[in-house]
Amino acid sequence: MTKPEVHKGLAGVLADVTAVSKVMPETNSLTYRGYPVQDLADQCSFEEVAYLLLEGELPTRKQLNAFKKAEVAERGISRALVRVIEEFPRKAHPMDAIRTAVSFMGMEDPEGQDTSLEATRRKALRLYAKIPTAIAAIARIRKGQRPIRPKAELGFSENIFHMFFGKVPEKQIVKAFDASMTLYAEHSFNASTFTARTVTSTQADLHAAITAGIGALKGPLHGGANEAVMHMLKEVGTPAKARGWIDDKLEHRALVMGFGHRVYRTGDSRVPTMAKYRDQVAKLRDGGTWLEISAILAEEMLAKKNIHPNLDFPAGPAYYMMGFEIDFFTPLFVASRITGWSAHVLEQMQDNRLIRPLSQYVGEAERPVTPIRSRG
Repeated sequence: MTKPEVHKGLAGVLADVTAVSKVMPETNSLTYRGYPVQDLADQCSFEEVAYLLLEGELPTRKQLNAFKKAEVAERGISRALVRVIEEFPRKAHPMDAIRTAVSFMGMEDPEGQDTSLEATRRKALRLYAKIPTAIAAIARIRKGQRPIRPKAELGFSENIFHMFFGKVPEKQIVKAFDASMTLYAEHSFNASTFTARTVTSTQADLHAAITAGIGALKGPLHGGANEAVMHMLKEVGTPAKARGWIDDKLEHRALVMGFGHRVYRTGDSRVPTMAKYRDQVAKLRDGGTWLEISAILAEEMLAKKNIHPNLDFPAGPAYYMMGFEIDFFTPLFVASRITGWSAHVLEQMQDNRLIRPLSQYVGEAERPVTPIRSRG
């Protein structure tokens, strides 16, 4: 019998077509709907990018204003959801908390069971608006603080700072965060996006697909890597210890977080842009130590393993210097990636086929069942 070719992790397998984004490993580049992501991060607000992903084109000023108005109107979360969050264990990981909160939103949503394309578009907007509010509420409630309501006059990224900290920082900090939202928004058929599309292929509702996507994003080999990067930098502690630390990790073949990528081989195109904004944040937040450690680790990994950093490597310390707690880095990723997930769900719905791959069985051959009395 010919042994079948198995692609572990579905590496190299074309599962479908998409018009949402294109990852080009040969040029280490990424586009959203044809636009280079680094240009979007520098020149557009995250609201514009969210509109692009959901609607297919960059908005006109009139379209953007209407989109912002619709998003602002949906920012609030119910008192019932706040009470549910108040009952969460204080030590629960925020990714578990936001996963549960999104599932609860699905039960509350007036169109929760409506899986039509039109209803799913409306639900996507609601999740885009409400997820940041829920994340900020989780952050404050677990510290014994009252949630802060969103402000209609604030933009998407400004509002996140307001709801987390009660104030909006310098414009450079807000822009750095806003750019990170754009860079994290979409990345083709990554693990969480493919998970969301798989759930959608069963004709389940949007909240089910997004809840599953959040579960996939939690893992340190996917979204959780930005948290792991900051824990790593704190473990190193000082620039003087960085070379010895990385040498020890490499000698013992330990995984070094924030480096390498399944797709990119000679550098993640998002890294230079995020590193630029990380460095700007460091200047405002006295973060020179984190920059020095990062530079040494990146230099050593390139010289000794020829492995480049990925987006999580500069994003982790940037979020830390902005004041966010480490275990909220990945939930912030959720606040961004909800746009990409929703775009893929809508795309999957329009030309759907149940995703059901095959497997090669390698267990015992068929055999008879013996009664328990014969088994001793």
